[in-house]
Amino acid sequence: MEPSVSDSETDDYQQPLLLRKDVEDQDIKRAPVLCSSRYGLALLSCYGFFVAYALRVNLSVAMVDMLNSSSSSSNGGNDSVCPRQPSPARPNHNHTASVYDWDSETQGWILGSFFYGYIITQIPGGYLARKYGAKWLLGYGILGTVIFTLLTPVAADLGAGYLIAVRVLEGIGEGVTFPAMHAMWASWAPPMERSRLLTISYAGAQLGTVVALPLSGQICFYLDWTYVFYIFGAVGLLWFILWALLVSNSPSSHRRISETERTYITTSLKNELSPTSDHIPWISIFTSVPLWAIVVAHFSYNWTFYTLLTLLPTYMNDILGFSIKQNGMLSALPYLGCWLLAMGGGQLADYLRETCLFRTVLVRKSFTLIGMIGPAVFLVAAGYTNCNYILAVVFLTVSSSLGGFSASGFNINHLDIAPSYAGILLGITNSFATIPGMVGPVIARLLTKSNTIIEWRTVFFISAGINLFGAFFYTLFGKGTVQPWAVQRVHMP
Repeated sequence: MEPSVSDSETDDYQQPLLLRKDVEDQDIKRAPVLCSSRYGLALLSCYGFFVAYALRVNLSVAMVDMLNSSSSSSNGGNDSVCPRQPSPARPNHNHTASVYDWDSETQGWILGSFFYGYIITQIPGGYLARKYGAKWLLGYGILGTVIFTLLTPVAADLGAGYLIAVRVLEGIGEGVTFPAMHAMWASWAPPMERSRLLTISYAGAQLGTVVALPLSGQICFYLDWTYVFYIFGAVGLLWFILWALLVSNSPSSHRRISETERTYITTSLKNELSPTSDHIPWISIFTSVPLWAIVVAHFSYNWTFYTLLTLLPTYMNDILGFSIKQNGMLSALPYLGCWLLAMGGGQLADYLRETCLFRTVLVRKSFTLIGMIGPAVFLVAAGYTNCNYILAVVFLTVSSSLGGFSASGFNINHLDIAPSYAGILLGITNSFATIPGMVGPVIARLLTKSNTIIEWRTVFFISAGINLFGAFFYTLFGKGTVQPWAVQRVHMP
């Protein structure tokens, strides 16, 4: 006897163009949203990803202030391609922190070093979360990142090599976060609420960027760059305490969940989860075309995302001439838009699937196309704005904002095609998607040694081209239903 799998053995294109076949989940009595444990998990994990990304990006702004202002413009000095924007005088008491003579290549390695550690724990993170539970794996992973963040000023004083080593260790800790959270959502997210719950959860990444970039600029301006790491480290310690006290691995082990909500979640997932955690179909996973479609899309999207995430403050300083105080505020605008559209996109995606009965695959592909083609177009356009500051900031903001739609596209497609192995699948795709973070900043800085607008235009063209390729590949090969290998079959004699 085999458990039924909703649409798992039906090709997406054998169904009507819009309507989904697996609508039986709508008959399950839904538990209230208000004060629910699943939405409490979404909010607390949102806080966790806020911390993770704040710790990841604060160096991008602090780097501008860590460099010796008497060195060349390529090292973040006072010169810029465009006329420098007026800035208020900085307080005298903020000159206590050390500054360093790091060339553009060294800067690229420092900014990219995080991802060399990040890639190591992606697949192990998904496997360990599935086998032993995600709560403590994710909790200790972010706690480790917090501790090494607090050590960043000491490492920088010891030398660039020590700072690179600390950033690698931060990446190792943070590498388990997304695979572990995906594995946890496999047990917590009802199919008809996946887009909502996961976009709330992962929107913390954009929110952390939105807050960390301007706040880091303000901290550098009024205090000094070392406080960037101390303040955000303290915020991370508070999150760990809340996570340890309030979160459980699954509804069945949660002490405060209502019986109505527990039944709703477990019943909605009963036909999608594998009954055993011992068997992992590695061959089927690595030969799955829908998985490789996610891999390509994830890699392509992250090339643009990580290039801007690590180098946008540098572009704002070296090309557009914004001060450290202005820099963080303006660098955050693209991620504020991304956060807003990711949140709105999650609501819209589940509305289209649940109320309008659009097929999951159609929703995922549509949101991926908007979230990857749109950013590519406006990123290229930003390269032709020259010194038109307003237009440059507007185009960069629109580019990153539209990327928020992909949060309801390929980004959560792992849970559609194999919810039981979602953490492992995300570990695989995120391993490939981490490569842009490792090499993107290094390549970008190598291409922009002279810091000319034409050089940065080349960086934008490369990112846009990779984005377009990923969007079209996913459109051709992506799926939206549980794959046959993703459910462990039980044969009765």
